[in-house]
Amino acid sequence: MQSGVVEGIYVAPAAGTDPAPVEAARAVAGRGLEGDRYFEAQGTFSDRRAAGRDLTLTEAEAIEQLAEAGLPLSPGAARRNVITRGVALNELVGRRFRLGDVECVGRDLCHPCAHLERLTAPGVLKGLAGCGGLRADIVRGGTISLGTPVHPLEQ
Repeated sequence: MQSGVVEGIYVAPAAGTDPAPVEAARAVAGRGLEGDRYFEAQGTFSDRRAAGRDLTLTEAEAIEQLAEAGLPLSPGAARRNVITRGVALNELVGRRFRLGDVECVGRDLCHPCAHLERLTAPGVLKGLAGCGGLRADIVRGGTISLGTPVHPLEQ
């Protein structure tokens, strides 16, 4: 499996607010990224606390593919915490991987939802079907920075 790189990091302080880009964020096991709405259990789906809610990731390539289909979406508007390039996130479901020194486990696909489409544009839900991203849990925390390598770990 290929490795990739962190191309964007986004946090939103409260539900419904626009995610803002940051150069680095501290990742905490069982909580998520400091400064993000889900870290403080203030996100839209915070009442659904389950495995795979620490961190969300999506591929820059999926956002670009959406734009090519006539639905331009800024990386932050995708409402995922980490934007990657060069790694197939769907292949990380059920696997451990690292974002630099942060160790995670991919729990399930982060399918686009009607909430995302309401906050963006009609067609986003269909355009991101099958490539909406990954939900992950943080196993060992640390700092995630722009340019951080993304490596799948051996099974």
